[in-house]
Amino acid sequence: MAEEGHKVSLHVYDLSHGLARQLSMSFLGKTIEAIWHTGVVVYGREYYYGRGIQEVVAGTAPYGTPMRVVDLGITHIPKDVFEMYLQEITPRYTAESYSLLAHNCNNFSSEITQFLVGNNIPDYILNLPNEVTSSPMGALIMPMIQNLETTLKAGAVPQAPQFRQSPVTNQVNRSTDTESSKIQASKEQTSGKDEDAKPKVDPLGDARSKLQEEIGKEFAAIMATGTFRASEAAALATKKVMQKYGHINMNAAQS
Repeated sequence: MAEEGHKVSLHVYDLSHGLARQLSMSFLGKTIEAIWHTGVVVYGREYYYGRGIQEVVAGTAPYGTPMRVVDLGITHIPKDVFEMYLQEITPRYTAESYSLLAHNCNNFSSEITQFLVGNNIPDYILNLPNEVTSSPMGALIMPMIQNLETTLKAGAVPQAPQFRQSPVTNQVNRSTDTESSKIQASKEQTSGKDEDAKPKVDPLGDARSKLQEEIGKEFAAIMATGTFRASEAAALATKKVMQKYGHINMNAAQS
């Protein structure tokens, strides 16, 4: 007798809770719809990758209500065969091997979807890291987050997490200080000259530098608690900083 088919669907979450769409244009220079997290739902369970491969009852994942649910098709693979497959790939999906840019929850979802129904998950989800890193500010922010994540994996212990500030964050802080000094020097050199002779300065330059610095500090503080994954900490840090400065930046952009 043929094995009964099982529906396969993709639960798609936005870790930014709408902030990515609202603020990405002013912050990154392009619109980012969401910070995607995905889980594959099949056999009445939801499978996703975080601190290793995770499995929960469908609809009870800790990311809230899915932003959307994508129908991926029907699988005829028995559950016990799928579970054997998960055991085989577990060594490749550990907490230590997690990479925000190249080996994340969406890569896991895509791989097991290929096994179950022979298809990938939507490209717009898989291409998110490229969308962010190809933006002017994203190219600076993503390496900072990745280095902080690497530092935590190398030395953190859940009971007493050890955190050392990323060299990238230090570089960002030094760059911000240097830029402020240059701007101050420019003001002193041009004092007393005609208004038309003053150099034009990007009105959003300081705001962007401050946002970047604040997000780095907030991210470092959240990761030091040892209770969040890097992707979750990044979304939370961005949310906190944007709630504090977002309206100011958007008003400056409109002026």
